[in-house]
Amino acid sequence: MLATGYRPDLPYLTDHDGALDADGSPRHREGLAISVPGLAFVGLGWQRSLSSNSLRGVGRDAERIARRLAARLAPVTSPPMLVRRVST
Repeated sequence: MLATGYRPDLPYLTDHDGALDADGSPRHREGLAISVPGLAFVGLGWQRSLSSNSLRGVGRDAERIARRLAARLAPVTSPPMLVRRVST
């Protein structure tokens, strides 16, 4: 199945102040919403590159968004301890 000529239709985000601009387009910086923490977008035209809204580029952008969101959600703790298994 192919979808062509699509555009974002995000009326369900109008309750989130700052998620969309006056035209209903996502307000974001490289996929991360500017005013709504934890909200992200993928598949938008020119999100990060020409291929962002194609099958060729959306996976790359989604992976980057997932890493950035995970980093924001990770608890702030001391660095992980390295454990070495010692056989006896």
